Amino acid sequence: MSDELFLTEKLKKGYQDFENLCRRCGSCCGAHDGDPCANLVRDGEDRYLCRVYDRRFGIQKTMSGKVFTCIDIRELIKEKQLRPECGYHIRGRVSHYL
Repeated sequence: MSDELFLTEKLKKGYQDFENLCRRCGSCCGAHDGDPCANLVRDGEDRYLCRVYDRRFGIQKTMSGKVFTCIDIRELIKEKQLRPECGYHIRGRVSHYL
């Protein structure tokens, strides 16, 4: 395996490992703040999913129509703006993914 292919695979695995930390609590999308993102949907298992996950970054609206900018979870982690139920907050092992 070439060095480039090895690095690509390692980065993909690291990204997936980071994504797997998410508990789908919806707290980063406002699920518990009274005016969540309009793209946030609740599944049958009391978890939340984003309808536009692959294109979520940028201007979005809340359920009430308030405009906000969706940012990468890494920014919230860096700014320590996570709710206690957030999987990234609970595990505390995310610094090497930032």
